[in-house]
Amino acid sequence: MNKQDMIAQDLAEKIHHNLFCPGDYLPSENKLTQLYGTSRETVRNALTQLNDLGLIQKVQGKGSIVLDYKKFTLPISGIISFQELNQKLHMNAKTNVLNLLSDIPIPSYFVEHGVKQNQKNFFVERLRIIDDVPAVVDRDYLLNPPITQLPYSAAANSLYNYIENTLNLEISYANKEITIEQADDEIAQLLELSGDKLVVLVRSMSFLADTTLFQLTESYHRPDKFKFSDFARRQKIQLK
Repeated sequence: MNKQDMIAQDLAEKIHHNLFCPGDYLPSENKLTQLYGTSRETVRNALTQLNDLGLIQKVQGKGSIVLDYKKFTLPISGIISFQELNQKLHMNAKTNVLNLLSDIPIPSYFVEHGVKQNQKNFFVERLRIIDDVPAVVDRDYLLNPPITQLPYSAAANSLYNYIENTLNLEISYANKEITIEQADDEIAQLLELSGDKLVVLVRSMSFLADTTLFQLTESYHRPDKFKFSDFARRQKIQLK
């Protein structure tokens, strides 16, 4: 890890172990700079990581206040693996691999967006359990090519770690869409849904740095475990 990642990791662990509790302010950037023996820019970048993960909120003129991270938030707009998120937030989460298959028909949503239904792929279905509660079902289609092989160990741990560090492919960006839909019986059972059995469905298409499409994902979230957070900056456009 680089210096800013080490600082972010250390502060995340202190928050996890209640050395900084919800409602507390972290030490100022100047104090953190002295504590970690680094530049203010590095500290600021580390705090931005914690802010993006929902661990803190930067308050203008006051500093960084610790949020209740146990009100779990999955960062929808970023590209981060569940394993990476689990390590950063200490979520007490585990992954159960339900299926690892080859050449499953591509879902109609992605076909409508230009993917061939018979596109060769590795299909991975995983159940994410957080604090002993089934929270997310992820269905990933790793396209072949560029993913020409996929061992079970990668599915059980981190697909992105395998893709980046074993296959040496550079993951770059993703397009995502979020809808509220009726869960089918299988998803409802896996997520232990009751009542109207509504689920938050996040569909994404992920690309490598050379713009090659490599991953299609359908993530089914329990509504009571889902919170959308994003960052937006106003862009002024001159109208004539």
